[in-house]
Amino acid sequence: MYVARESTKLWRRVCAETTAELQLLFEKWQLLLAGLVFQYIHGLAARGVHYLHRPGPLLQDLGFMALPELGQEKGYLSESVFTFIFISFLLWSFHPFIYHSKRFYTVLLWRRVLAFLVASQFLRIITFYSTQLPGPNYHCREGSKLATLPPPNNALEVLLINFPRGVLFGCGDLIFSSHMIFTLVFVRTYHKYGSNRLIKLLSWLMAIIQSLLIIASRKHYTVDVVVAWYTVNLVVFFVDKKLPEMPDRTNGLSLLPVSSKDKDGRMKEELHKLEKDGRMMDEFHKLLNGNTVDATDWRQRVQMNGKHGEDTNHTVSDATPTGT
Repeated sequence: MYVARESTKLWRRVCAETTAELQLLFEKWQLLLAGLVFQYIHGLAARGVHYLHRPGPLLQDLGFMALPELGQEKGYLSESVFTFIFISFLLWSFHPFIYHSKRFYTVLLWRRVLAFLVASQFLRIITFYSTQLPGPNYHCREGSKLATLPPPNNALEVLLINFPRGVLFGCGDLIFSSHMIFTLVFVRTYHKYGSNRLIKLLSWLMAIIQSLLIIASRKHYTVDVVVAWYTVNLVVFFVDKKLPEMPDRTNGLSLLPVSSKDKDGRMKEELHKLEKDGRMMDEFHKLLNGNTVDATDWRQRVQMNGKHGEDTNHTVSDATPTGT
């Protein structure tokens, strides 16, 4: 019975949250769709710069000298950490559908996250097209068949970006690290809207570990990671100030946007309530002052005052001594 009761509560909570989120999705879908489309544009740009990549000797790098090389057989470590961060953030962003305590709407959160990603990726595209560096990753070095791409036979070959192989084995899109863009955006978002202080500290620690693993795996130069750290943080800082602040749901109030018809109806109700309250306050003040606009109340008060006067006269006359 307990499980059935809790399951019913959970289902109702999920249904209520889904209804609220769908209402927001119908209003904000344009911006969300634009952010998702730009993810494809970013992948297309990374695929395009691969055609321009030319392998060469590794550049002198301080991180390469300080960190031991993990090798190809351990290259999965950085991808594993990134996958864990990505899935953890994804699951956390949908927790309002299940948990009773919630601070944000999932649609509004991802609208904000996509804005951060698009701004950072736009700067990244400009940067790696400005100068092509020889890739430090193993499949981008001299002698590798994947280091360069032959000219495409048609436009469709470019537009399909050879997913997912083209994404995993890309070259030339170095400054700055795309993995660090996602990692830092997720970490900063949780730092602002998350509630567990320990998880916040662990998330920053994992971002640092992710940075070191990327360099040790020779997937990026140190400059790619360093530039990502200050660029993404600055982008999130300034874009966050331009975006409207999300409503705080910790007080349990529904702060969903409403349609213009609902707004007009609620406004009329509020005005009617204010007018009613105003009239009640006027009557209250008049009663305190001994005045009223109601004729019936006025007549009753006059009669009561007259009776009170007569009683007073009788009392005075009875108290007056006779025979003087």
